[in-house]
Amino acid sequence: MSCDAVALSAFLWLASTGPAHPPQLVYAVSAPVSPPSSVAGEPMFADIVKRAGKLRGEIARYRKAGAGPLPHLADFQAKVGELSDLDMKGHIELKARGTDGDLKCILRGISQDLPLKLKDVVDATDLKIRDNALRELDFLLRDNVEVITSPPAPPV
Repeated sequence: MSCDAVALSAFLWLASTGPAHPPQLVYAVSAPVSPPSSVAGEPMFADIVKRAGKLRGEIARYRKAGAGPLPHLADFQAKVGELSDLDMKGHIELKARGTDGDLKCILRGISQDLPLKLKDVVDATDLKIRDNALRELDFLLRDNVEVITSPPAPPV
């Protein structure tokens, strides 16, 4: 008998004598992932929402007033600066917790964008440009409110 025939016989014999019990199939199923808890009720984040809402009201008054210098501009600039600082503080807090990645990043971005949009308002050379800059600042403030008050989504 040739070596090939012996090898084939051994292969067939071993293949026909499988394990006594067929192997159990185990399916990889991940545990359900719950969404991170909302931070909207926490004092610092509630303060961000409140401040952004008030600033949106001031922007609405500025846009309605139309031409002329913006009243109380220095006070408005200070409030936007404080909100920007508070957004960065929220970013740092979430980063320290190691929890909400999206909100953490969005707060940092808003913190960086607020002074830029405010500069656009201050530097505007005519009414149309200023109104557009105010509108963009308003969008950013709206986003600031919505990202905090929207229910968090589970990680993907």
